[in-house]
Amino acid sequence: MIRVVSALLVVAMVVYALIDCSRTPDEEMPARIPKIVWVVLIVVFPGIGALAWIVVSRASRASSASAGRPGLWSGPQRPARPRRRGPVAPDDDPEFLERLERERRRRNAEEREQRRSEEPDDGTNADDSTTGRT
Repeated sequence: MIRVVSALLVVAMVVYALIDCSRTPDEEMPARIPKIVWVVLIVVFPGIGALAWIVVSRASRASSASAGRPGLWSGPQRPARPRRRGPVAPDDDPEFLERLERERRRRNAEEREQRRSEEPDDGTNADDSTTGRT
């Protein structure tokens, strides 16, 4: 059972080291060793190579922490998203609501104008003209 757990631990460490190594930019490779050499070390010497990568890469990241890089045990950090200064939802935006109100009033005025233009001009009601009453 201990052999299985230790084998799984080594496999997990190798997978993690390979992924971490492959995602590290070439200009940030620790100890100025090319990426392909690190990959070969991790694959040929699974336990020691993976452990060496993890220790050396974290140590180099910790030494560059003063330059604004992530700390010893933290992964790559994403830049913070800028916060919006204005409203987030349309119904929170006063300009949007004002524009909607103007459009609603304009449509209502157009409908009223259209109804007025459809009414007869002789002073009789449209219903009276269809029934024949005056």
